Amino acid sequence: MLRFFDIVLSFLAILILLPLFFVFSVLIIAESKGGAFYKQIRIGKNRKEFKLLKFRSMKVGADKKGLLTIGLDDNRITKTGKFIRKYKIDELPQLFNVLKGDMSFVGPRPEVKKYVDLYSYEQQKVLNVRPGITDFASVQFFDENNILANAKDPEKTYTHEIMPQKIKLNMTFIENPSVKNYFTVIFKTFLRILK
Repeated sequence: MLRFFDIVLSFLAILILLPLFFVFSVLIIAESKGGAFYKQIRIGKNRKEFKLLKFRSMKVGADKKGLLTIGLDDNRITKTGKFIRKYKIDELPQLFNVLKGDMSFVGPRPEVKKYVDLYSYEQQKVLNVRPGITDFASVQFFDENNILANAKDPEKTYTHEIMPQKIKLNMTFIENPSVKNYFTVIFKTFLRILK
């Protein structure tokens, strides 16, 4: 049932947002060298690798200087990138990942292999489900970049504090993947962006 909602909602959202996709693609390309989109290998359901799609918010090659983004003042982020990150617009191309079936609207955020390799046996349960664009953890840690920006050791803060808490929150939906929870997460995410 949830896959049905994923297909219908992602298809409708892509159709409605196509003009916005075009506008931001032009702005991104006009500001800095490189394409409008950024692809990164993430780990999905059953440890299957897939290419997660985003609007490019950083200068080309920025990921070689670190996988974590440390606040919106990270000098790798472009001006357009700051705007689209602030309002989570950079995540919109993942609608294509949802339509394709690599992701769901709601589910644990997919990680890069570096961090998945740190999961405990219990934490690996998040790999039994399709990853999502948003979840309860995304709502709770909406300002994650700012938390990392104020941390003495961002890498340690992420792996030892934020990541375990996010996985714990992920279990809330994984253990009860109801239609009600599905739309509750989407609604809370939308409200959080508006705020």
